Amino acid sequence: MEKSKPIQVALIGNPNTGKTSLFNQLTGLNQKVGNYPGITVDKKQGACKLLNNQTAIITDLPGTYSINPTSVDESIVLKSLLTTEDKNYPDVIVVVADIENLKRNLFLFSQVKDLEIPIILAINMSDQLDRKGISIDVETLKKELKTETILISARKNEGIDKVKMAIENCAEISKAHPLCSINHKIDEDYFERLKAVSTNHTLYELWLMVTQNNIPDSLSEIEKQKLIEFRQDVSKLKRYQHKETIHRYQQINEILKRTYIVDRSKAKDLRAKLDRVFTHKIFGYVIFFGILLLIFQSIFDWASTPMDLIDSAFANLSTLIKGELTPGILTNLIADGIIPGIGGVVIFIPQIAILFLFVAILEETGYMSRVVFLMDKIMRRYGMSGKSVIPLISGTACAIPAVMATRTISGWKERLITILVTPFTTCSARLPVYAILISLVIPDKKLFGYFSLQGFTLLSLYALGFATAIVSAFLLHKIIKVKSASFFVAEMPNYKIPSLKNVVFNVIEKTKAFVLGAGKIILAISIVLWFLASNGPASYKNVEKDNIENTANANLLAEELQQKIAGLKLEKSYIGIMGKAIEPVIKPLGYDWKIGIALISSFAAREVFVGTLATIYSVESGTDNTSTIKEKMRVEVNPETGQKTFTLPVGMSLLIFYAFAMQCVGTLAVVKRETKSWKWPLAQLFGMGILAYAAAFVTFTIFS
Repeated sequence: MEKSKPIQVALIGNPNTGKTSLFNQLTGLNQKVGNYPGITVDKKQGACKLLNNQTAIITDLPGTYSINPTSVDESIVLKSLLTTEDKNYPDVIVVVADIENLKRNLFLFSQVKDLEIPIILAINMSDQLDRKGISIDVETLKKELKTETILISARKNEGIDKVKMAIENCAEISKAHPLCSINHKIDEDYFERLKAVSTNHTLYELWLMVTQNNIPDSLSEIEKQKLIEFRQDVSKLKRYQHKETIHRYQQINEILKRTYIVDRSKAKDLRAKLDRVFTHKIFGYVIFFGILLLIFQSIFDWASTPMDLIDSAFANLSTLIKGELTPGILTNLIADGIIPGIGGVVIFIPQIAILFLFVAILEETGYMSRVVFLMDKIMRRYGMSGKSVIPLISGTACAIPAVMATRTISGWKERLITILVTPFTTCSARLPVYAILISLVIPDKKLFGYFSLQGFTLLSLYALGFATAIVSAFLLHKIIKVKSASFFVAEMPNYKIPSLKNVVFNVIEKTKAFVLGAGKIILAISIVLWFLASNGPASYKNVEKDNIENTANANLLAEELQQKIAGLKLEKSYIGIMGKAIEPVIKPLGYDWKIGIALISSFAAREVFVGTLATIYSVESGTDNTSTIKEKMRVEVNPETGQKTFTLPVGMSLLIFYAFAMQCVGTLAVVKRETKSWKWPLAQLFGMGILAYAAAFVTFTIFS
């Protein structure tokens, strides 16, 4: 292969084989995330420098148990292997297996091998061989499989250079040896006729086109018609597929008898003992609750100092800008619009990073899979699949990929219910809102001398969101009349010490995605809000003149007069007029017009709530930009009541409103895309909106 042309490599494997760890070792930070053409599923690619300066483009395909797909994610793997005209069509495939589940992993390997694409088998977790009591005769296995076979430990960076060398030499890898001769073992005449349909495709490619009804456009109309004819007898197809599966496992068993030995008496692992504790019907839930409490307490305790520093830094930066730059529109835009808006997001980086840190550690250790298994017992009672736990848990990061993650659920009814209730799960965009409101209205006290009351409140909000999702799922299960059935398969990976590299990559990638994604929205909204708050009709333009000439203001100090003028100008501005218009609707919840504007703007993204208030209060403060956003919110006074705006009733009402309200316009868009109808996202928007308003009203009334 020409060195100037990058080698296209596809990573394929069952879930939890360490495929992502190998991808990280090969690509490092040279990664990018896009979408598969026409499909809103993440596509991870990265560049890898091989040993002789040759470049490889590594594509990490979704985890799959076979190339007989039962979900959207799995169908991507099949499509990637059949679309030979695609620019990313692999020159070589690296199938990642793990030492403990080699038999099951080799089923997928045997299917890929029969496509006659150059293939490398990377058996991961070799550092666990002795601990598991496993021995592998690699040389014999290599001969039996007719494939380059390498033992690796992706976590410990062992065997990675051998994988790079094999990729570089992919042109020398034989691709002429299918592992299973399905034509001779099932129906020779049938498969000979199938093979004659096209000389440009292997027999197994044609077989997959027939069984999976995945016929590429590159075939001629005659070839397509012939393949369609092979699909006429569905019962025969199912019977032949069943025979194929049996034949593959028979051949794999014969190979493993000669190459793979497991002696559990020599095993030294604690997996069974730990599983009995972590999946216990009582202690399992207690431990999970304890871990969550630790996480949310840490979010407040560990992040408070860096958050205060960031908040002060942005307040000082606004003051510096106003002092150094020439007074005018541009200076006001930067100091009162852009800096406070961006500061309203950056301040929450410590909390977001801590949350993602804990989630990454739980996933890396293998504990998160135990949580999925544990929660499956609850899910089934409320009309959802056990696989619904995955979107609900991933919804703590963001509802958009969580909704897309429902594609792994095979039953339409279970999938639809999961899509509809996932937005109740507290996402990371709500965390900034929760964090600042809790710090304002909940005392910084310790329960039993150790547990943070603020952390416990945050945990309660997460629990409330999850509980509401469960109850809503139960009601939808009774209301939605769709016949559907599904089953749950969960991978239970081995426990392992978290890879520092994987954890760091995970935290950096997700925190960066949060900051950049939110930052773009907030920057745009901050500029618009600043303009609306700094301009208005004729009454706005006359405020300064009228107040200076007003004799009633003669006794005010210059600073007091400027503060009064800034407040009145904000009320007379375009944003003030809009806020006053919606104030009667939100007043029963305890909110003023400024909070109302923040509520509306936060529909673009929840975290915009804080940035909006930061911009409004910066404009209102006039020349005073030394206070942080938290200080401005703490001292803000309602002119009608004379009391502080953010009291306990108002703060609790806002927390409950955001716990139930629809998350953002992006979530609505992805729900529409996944359900292919506006009916369901609109039902979500109005249903969750009415629930949020009613719950916030009741909360405000009770706490008042």
